[in-house]
Amino acid sequence: MPDWTTIDFFNDKSLVEDPYPYFESLRAQCPVLPLPHLGVVAVSGYDEANDVYRNVDTFSSCNSFAGPYATFPVPLEGDDVSDLVDRYRDQLPMSEHMVTMDPPDHTRERALLMRLLTPARLKENESFILALADRQLDEFLASGRCEFVREYSQPFAMLTVADVLGVPAEHHQRFRDGFGLSPKPAEIGNENHGDKDRDALGWLETWFTQYIEDRRREPREDVLTKMALATYPDGSTPEVISVVRAATFLFAAGQETTARLLASALKYLAEHPEAQDELRARPDGIPELIEETLRLESPVKVDFRLARRSTTIGGVEVAAGTPVMLLNGAANRDPRRFECPAEFRVDRDNVRQHLAFGRGVHTCPGGPLARVEGRITLERILDRTRDIRLSEQHHGPAGNRQFAYEPTWLLRGLSELHLEFTPVA
Repeated sequence: MPDWTTIDFFNDKSLVEDPYPYFESLRAQCPVLPLPHLGVVAVSGYDEANDVYRNVDTFSSCNSFAGPYATFPVPLEGDDVSDLVDRYRDQLPMSEHMVTMDPPDHTRERALLMRLLTPARLKENESFILALADRQLDEFLASGRCEFVREYSQPFAMLTVADVLGVPAEHHQRFRDGFGLSPKPAEIGNENHGDKDRDALGWLETWFTQYIEDRRREPREDVLTKMALATYPDGSTPEVISVVRAATFLFAAGQETTARLLASALKYLAEHPEAQDELRARPDGIPELIEETLRLESPVKVDFRLARRSTTIGGVEVAAGTPVMLLNGAANRDPRRFECPAEFRVDRDNVRQHLAFGRGVHTCPGGPLARVEGRITLERILDRTRDIRLSEQHHGPAGNRQFAYEPTWLLRGLSELHLEFTPVA
């Protein structure tokens, strides 16, 4: 088991493939543990993480994205640093996006996004998701093999969000090219789309600014117009950039995480052929498989909060100004909450208690959409294939599998997943 006193969570590459022994080492020492790097307090316990998520008065989300690298221009000294946080938070990374905001700003900006993610809108979106899943499968199904992340899950997740936000169908290929997710990336006009993924948010902001300004000038009967004309809860009209950032946030938050969720679910199915037959016979078990995948391989490995004032977490004293690291991947394997937590159990009674989407006011707004994407993806793949298996050429033989994971401390997900299968005629 790795020694938590010597491993640097943010830079040690040995944690990329399998961080879970390290997480267990932290919890064995204490579910709330000050680390020897960057002044961080690591929360690996389920109850403790849940409490921090819900306590927005004491814990700020200003460092949610940058973690311990969210540095202030002045020292955070004293037993209450709330004034300093509020005064300088606009100098922190991603401060313009709701993920780093606290109430009431977060409440106001989130309201814009939730008007786009209503149950009715998600229901409308299901028919598009179903057709999209089949179109994506059509691109490679006949070959009997694929690299699932690039050929299916990434373009599928991106185009699903595009449809939810009302991007015109005739522009979908432009977005796919722009993210470099086409089978043969193309250039449109005089733009070099090979460079777009270097600043995806900036590229998205440019497009959505055009959309929102256009719909405010000339409203239409479409989703983009509803987004452009949406108001805050108090009835006031947001600036164009606020609406744009609500849209681009959904792209940023929902695309990569959903793509990794889908890959993890397919990896499990490829490793357990008996589960494939069971789910074909009983497809109503697919949602529970999605939930267990979220629990066992949480796509967001870690979230951060900043202690506004000196407090305690699980009986451990935490000084004001401390970066608090919420380890979702550890909390979701806490044996105090989940029996035999390292085992994949589709019939787990309390599986929906996982923290993969966070908790409290910052609960991931795209969670319901991700669940729909997961359910439809598995339904269509199981219906249209048999004998889904891992490519031994790329991942090695059973008993000696090798997988590459994204080299980041923030996300947990496969970089590639090479599958082979038998298409159904």
